[in-house]
Amino acid sequence: MSADAHAMPAADVRPRPPLTLLSLIKAHWPLLLGLGVLAVPTMIRLANQVWPMEIGAHGPIVLATGIWLLFHIRAELTALASKPPVLLAGLGFVVAVALYAFGRPYDLLAVEALGVYLFFLATAVVLLGLRPIRANLFPFLYLGFLVPIPGWMMDQVTAPLRMLVSGVSTGLLEMAGYPIDRQGIVIFIAQYRLLVEDACSGMNSLIGLVAVMLFYIYILHRASIRYTLALGAAIIPIAVIVNIVRVMALILLTYYAGDEVAQGFLHVTTGIVLFAAALALTILLDTVLRRFIQKRRGDPGVPHA
Repeated sequence: MSADAHAMPAADVRPRPPLTLLSLIKAHWPLLLGLGVLAVPTMIRLANQVWPMEIGAHGPIVLATGIWLLFHIRAELTALASKPPVLLAGLGFVVAVALYAFGRPYDLLAVEALGVYLFFLATAVVLLGLRPIRANLFPFLYLGFLVPIPGWMMDQVTAPLRMLVSGVSTGLLEMAGYPIDRQGIVIFIAQYRLLVEDACSGMNSLIGLVAVMLFYIYILHRASIRYTLALGAAIIPIAVIVNIVRVMALILLTYYAGDEVAQGFLHVTTGIVLFAAALALTILLDTVLRRFIQKRRGDPGVPHA
């Protein structure tokens, strides 16, 4: 018997083509089309109703950077692709569609957006399986910041922080000799009166600050889990400090320029400065911590996990 008789057919030894993003799209285009049908109207509603407000101003940033993150790690995701758990994905689709079907007609945008987000996660599970998602969990969780938190819930969460910010702000200005007093939710400065809710509205941007700072930490320290957690723990104190400065600035603007100036264009401007200042403080803290750790270890590299 010749050696050729024992040769396997060429089709049996031909290597399988590598899995690519394009091949996944071709194989699952109906599912991706369904995701688009649900997501596009919801994104438009978010852009019109939530993103123009301070509580949702981070939305466009999260959407753009989240898509960029997924595109940036696409090769790693496809390389780790595994068999999807059908039951888990099916349950995800059922819950997602139920939330969307309930939130859309009743104008509950948070519920509707949560349904779209769960549909996105279920779609990712079908396309990739669980292994690549577990290995690259942050980008998928990060996009969850697109789901708006209801205003009443945000008020409850930030109420203690608002009182802390207003108390410290008025206390510092009183120590500086300004004619200021606070009674409950009202701040009195000379002949002017400010509501604590208005003066401390910067705390509404807390979720956005958390999202942007987590993105910064992830990009720079993706492999250092302990260092990332340590730096991430500083987000709330940084947000409180920056808001204290913002409230003091608004009070002083009211005192020197009047209520109309402080509550007009400059009120919005101080909110933008809040983001920039908080991010700058995070970068400064990161630089100081890295230099401290490198000095102790005598290692010029990035902190290890």
